[in-house]
Amino acid sequence: MRSILGGILGGIATAVLIAMTTAAAQTAEDAFGVWEHPDNKSHVEIYKCGDGLCAKIVKVVDGQKTDDKNPNAALRKRAIIGLVIMSGAKKTGANQWQGSLYNRADGATYSGTLTVKSKDALDLQGCTAVVFCKTVTWKRVK
Repeated sequence: MRSILGGILGGIATAVLIAMTTAAAQTAEDAFGVWEHPDNKSHVEIYKCGDGLCAKIVKVVDGQKTDDKNPNAALRKRAIIGLVIMSGAKKTGANQWQGSLYNRADGATYSGTLTVKSKDALDLQGCTAVVFCKTVTWKRVK
């Protein structure tokens, strides 16, 4: 009886471990794809780059064609479409990555954290310091 019970419990523990591992592995893939910024001004593609994540603008709705808010005058003429806005994002948790985040609205670069909330929603937080942060929720483009 003890052997049967031990086998059942061992099987349950193995199944739970496999399910947890699979869920964690799916999280990275869940971040990949095209997302809509909540201000509805752009669509951003999140993709694998190196051993982390990057993001680039793939659609602009507000008509901005160049990076005219960039503090570096030499970069103000670069196209918004294709502009990498998140780079160097490394995995910091089961559903979280941290890296540099460029904001085309003000031309500043922030410390950014991307957190997958579900397969259709993620939070993106930009911080200038630990106490000065803003979080927005992006929805997946279908």
